[in-house]
Amino acid sequence: MTTDAHQACFEAGIKFGSLYHQFAGTPVSPASTRSLEVAMAEAIENQPYCESVDVTVHDDRVADAIDHENGYTELTGSLMDVEMRIAYEGVDVHTRMRMVDGYPLMELVAVGD
Repeated sequence: MTTDAHQACFEAGIKFGSLYHQFAGTPVSPASTRSLEVAMAEAIENQPYCESVDVTVHDDRVADAIDHENGYTELTGSLMDVEMRIAYEGVDVHTRMRMVDGYPLMELVAVGD
């Protein structure tokens, strides 16, 4: 039997999968990080049960990843941090993605009513 908390966590996973795989590979430069953050957050917030999304694309990481004269790199998980709040049937789920030991780890922060 699936609980509302299970479903809320599942919804959070769907949102992260969508965010990551929809935007990975997007060209990004230090000049475009803010607009990309907004586009990513607004796209994911369109999905059901998504209450908020906060995307931070780190300018310094983007600048360090540029390895050619064209002035941009491709977006990867190592360049950003993400926090999301999902609300399903009265259950709030707080999640985040951040770099942990060189890996963009997606994790549950809190599950509650």
